[in-house]
Amino acid sequence: MSIQPATAQSAIVNLKSKIKLYWPLVKGLQSGLLLATGVAGYMSAHGQPDLIALLMLSGSLFLSISGSTILNMWWDRDIDARMRRTQKRPTTDGSVTPNEVLRLGLVLSLLGVGWAVAVDALYGLVVFAGLFFDVVVYSIWLKRRTCWGIVWGGVSGAMPILAGRVLAVGQIEIIGLLLAAAVLFWIPTHTLTFSIKFQSDYNAAGVPTFPSTYGLETTRAVIALSSIIAAASIGVAGVMIGVQAGILRLMVVLSVGLLLLSFATIFRPSEQVNFSLFKYASLYMLASMILLSI
Repeated sequence: MSIQPATAQSAIVNLKSKIKLYWPLVKGLQSGLLLATGVAGYMSAHGQPDLIALLMLSGSLFLSISGSTILNMWWDRDIDARMRRTQKRPTTDGSVTPNEVLRLGLVLSLLGVGWAVAVDALYGLVVFAGLFFDVVVYSIWLKRRTCWGIVWGGVSGAMPILAGRVLAVGQIEIIGLLLAAAVLFWIPTHTLTFSIKFQSDYNAAGVPTFPSTYGLETTRAVIALSSIIAAASIGVAGVMIGVQAGILRLMVVLSVGLLLLSFATIFRPSEQVNFSLFKYASLYMLASMILLSI
């Protein structure tokens, strides 16, 4: 009788150690932000949301996003080994094997997409599209070939909010597309500032980026233009949804901050301005998603 509790305790300890080991593969902050956009897409159409549907949305999206993220890290493990900022990831430091990572990514992806399809066919199709664009089109096909792969990576990042809206309204409509466009054009604001900061890492790994292909000035102009389109898209979507005037004003203030920092990267470029924009872009999107959900 005394062996069973010890065995159960050992299993729990082993499970905790596995979760601690694999959790960095999920990229909790990134996956959490994408999940927040999906929830916001759903909530934007519901004053009184169906809690069961919301839970099923959250579960299926989290599994799908986590699965695609893990599969990306499995595919990019050779690149990550050549970049200083990623050399300590579990996929490159030897703490997990490539086969373990591949199996985990496939299992989570299949569970997530399968669950999404079971909830609603069109919703599941959008979720699958996000995973397909992220893993196959962006990571496997384009990332090592062209800096324009970021556009297709942006498409995958826009799918969670579109999926949430689709689950809520049962169709792909203009508001969902505007919300998706807001995320699509926000992503360059986030990732291009990142590529400027770590340009030497990307060069060492042989990954083409906008700074290495078109130069810093053009990259900063693209960041500013993307920020304008993202702010306009989310603003128009907010008006069409009918958000309260006070919330809309807050969204305008947040958008102005994003635009000011984006233009500062053109007219007063510095590492500090670039880093501030990188951080603010994430806070801007998270805050906007919270406001849309209210």
